[in-house]
Amino acid sequence: MSTDALPHPATPQHQRRIIFIAGPSTPKGGGMFKVADYLVQSQSGPLSPNTEVAELRLLDTRGEGSALSSLWVLTQALGKLLLYRLRGELAGVHVNVAERLSLFRKGVVVVASRALGIPVVLHLHAAQLHHFYPALPWPLQALTRWVFSLPQSCVVLGQVSRQFVIEQLGVPAQRVEIINNGVPEPTETRRRTDPDDVQRVLFVGNLSERKGVSDLLAALALPGFDRRQVEVQIAGGGDVQSYQARANALGLKRLVHFSGWVDHPEVARLMAAADVLVLPSYDEGLPLVILEALANGVAVVCSPVGEIVGVLTDGFDAVLVQPGDPRGLAAGMQRVLRNPVFRQTLENNGRRLYVQNFSLQRFFSEVARLHQRHFGISAQSRSIDNNTAAVSAVEPI
Repeated sequence: MSTDALPHPATPQHQRRIIFIAGPSTPKGGGMFKVADYLVQSQSGPLSPNTEVAELRLLDTRGEGSALSSLWVLTQALGKLLLYRLRGELAGVHVNVAERLSLFRKGVVVVASRALGIPVVLHLHAAQLHHFYPALPWPLQALTRWVFSLPQSCVVLGQVSRQFVIEQLGVPAQRVEIINNGVPEPTETRRRTDPDDVQRVLFVGNLSERKGVSDLLAALALPGFDRRQVEVQIAGGGDVQSYQARANALGLKRLVHFSGWVDHPEVARLMAAADVLVLPSYDEGLPLVILEALANGVAVVCSPVGEIVGVLTDGFDAVLVQPGDPRGLAAGMQRVLRNPVFRQTLENNGRRLYVQNFSLQRFFSEVARLHQRHFGISAQSRSIDNNTAAVSAVEPI
């Protein structure tokens, strides 16, 4: 397929240029939405009338309805690609993709963009593509490899994903780039604690077996776990009632509190009040909730899966516990909760790691350089104020 199926319309000097970020455009889209929203909310206009700066806009490819209704949303997205292409305003498309139906929807966006002569970068956020892809029938595997061959660049979260994309999907190594996600500075003031305070353990994520929720409950219910002066908050959507019933059956009704799905401001409040973030997942990419904990100076107990193993160091900026090991998980949490000096070390080192590698300013700058290289233009970042930076949902176009 020719990538120059349509000629580029003449672009007047300083005409508005758009970069679409394709993916979910509501908070229910989880991490992929948050990453895109962070970028959109961090941009500013040009410093002067003669400065060429692109505008980042969300391009919804999913909607909030059923999988069937998402086909109409996808059709609308394709129509916007064509419209902005014909106007000469579309500089490029940054496609955020995960596994399952996201892979096929975004594959359509990639193919349509290249058919229209629009440059594309593909940003892989999937935590389970290495399981999903081998289970596909060979024609769909071949189609997946073809889709990944079309973008100018494939962005991944770390070395594990990079190796998979190169070895399994056949993308040339020179077209695979690692960009760490970034999150804003905290918007809530961290609570001060003293030795007599209740210690607060926080879980944030979709309630599922993949996230290790059953293992967390089993760890908390072990006879050796010291439940005095401890509260556990579990925040996230999914089968909340089922996990709540399981917690009650394990005698954890007074210890564990379920919030259900919470929005970004509420997550910020919970994070500011937490002493420990726990995430005992079986599969992950690089979870934003861990980066948010590092930003807030919250000690992290998690499993060394996905890109986490290449980012965090056990005993230095996190406690790493193997997935599926409730006893090890209980010991890891107790190690942090019982030792204030050790917890402070984790908090300080984690915060330092955030500043060095996972700030929103750094993330925006790396994405802007990627866009400049492949689209010939990029958005411009506004200054991120440590005390007032806030991220809110934007209206999809």
